[in-house]
Amino acid sequence: MTLTGRGSTTTCDGVTRRDFLQVGTLGALGLSWSRFNALRAQAAEAGASVPDNGRSAILIFNLGAPSQLDLFDMKPEAPREVRGPFRPIATRGDYQISELLPGHARLGDQFSLVRTVYHTAAAVHDTGHQLLQTGRLFSGGINTPHAGCALEFLRGRRSDLPAHVILPEPMGNTGGGLPHGQDAGFLGKAYDPFSIHADPARPDFKVPDLLPPQEIGEARLRRRQELREIVEGTVRQFEASGSAQLMDANFAAAYRMMTSEKAREAFDLSKEPAAVRERYGMTRFGQSCLLARRLVERGVRFVTINTFITVFDEITWDIHGSKPFTSIAGMKDIVCPMYDRGYSALLEDLKQRGMLDATLVANLAEFGRTPKINPTGGRDHWPACWTCYFAGGGIRGGRVVGKSDEIAAYPAERPVTPSEIVATIYHSLGLDLETHLPGPQGRPFPLVDFGTQPIRELFS
Repeated sequence: MTLTGRGSTTTCDGVTRRDFLQVGTLGALGLSWSRFNALRAQAAEAGASVPDNGRSAILIFNLGAPSQLDLFDMKPEAPREVRGPFRPIATRGDYQISELLPGHARLGDQFSLVRTVYHTAAAVHDTGHQLLQTGRLFSGGINTPHAGCALEFLRGRRSDLPAHVILPEPMGNTGGGLPHGQDAGFLGKAYDPFSIHADPARPDFKVPDLLPPQEIGEARLRRRQELREIVEGTVRQFEASGSAQLMDANFAAAYRMMTSEKAREAFDLSKEPAAVRERYGMTRFGQSCLLARRLVERGVRFVTINTFITVFDEITWDIHGSKPFTSIAGMKDIVCPMYDRGYSALLEDLKQRGMLDATLVANLAEFGRTPKINPTGGRDHWPACWTCYFAGGGIRGGRVVGKSDEIAAYPAERPVTPSEIVATIYHSLGLDLETHLPGPQGRPFPLVDFGTQPIRELFS
């Protein structure tokens, strides 16, 4: 159980938020292990009621929030302080995007835009992170699991590799002091994603958790496993408890992955030709995209890529204009070239390998940017209207869903909620949206709220 203090935190745009209480134990929620297992069995049975369609997902989360007006929903006829300094260019799809994304434009027939995503929660990064990855806000002590964690709970692993991997690491501080929605929430830590906590672009890149400590050789590791088995034989009563069963399952999965040559090979980017690595770009994001392709190719069900980890210590999509945040020029010269190269290489690679239809690629963000450029030459937070986009996984590319108003400030046609975004991911992966998870206090918890539907226009 974790209880934060009664202090306060200041977000990146000056909004002060109270800390939240976090409760992380099943017992504190009144959910016994036997009850949890019973609900898990029911959820797994419901999840299996729809045959596994074999699809995987790569969720690219654009932490910091790209500007819809400067990239995906340009308004060239709007006043200059609204339209910004960049020109729209044609794509191979039925829409235009920014000149800053020529790689995207070349693949415009492979992905489709949803230009009218909105939410009405606080305009802070953390709330958007929760909404777009879980479909819900952290509320009343209930932390809804990330979509990839729910998928792992319902479908399990395909191999020694984890079902859900976050690259390169979970989101860090973005100013709100709230959960980001990148863990398993009430499902428990057993279903948290695996994170490499390393930069795949570094020449000495390794995944620390895949190898035993250097001082422990393979022979010693085997002996430790044998010793553990002997000790386990003397504690059968404890082994019958639910806590021990969870420990055994976690230990077995970690040991299996750590000793699996196939698992280690999946994370080994040195196996890729130099030309392929250069094609993605030797950046943290570009190499994360390449690693995501390798993982999906080898059976990982869900990969989440955080384009950035925080909005404070690096140039990101968070273009407030004044230091320590990014300017519009920084977005043009640093962020967009890196992002455009990595994404376009990923889509082309998946297509060339015949993997795109079996792999949903979802590009999400927590909100958009203000229609009017601020006095410091940037744009601030704007959750009333922004763009997300999808490729592969049964999506029909080259189209636009929804229409914003004349300054991309509000949806004019077909508004889309974050819960519909998450439902679209589940739908692509073949999950029944009426499935229930074992939630807090022993109550079945719906995968999505009643009546929530996927964005069907993307699939037809």
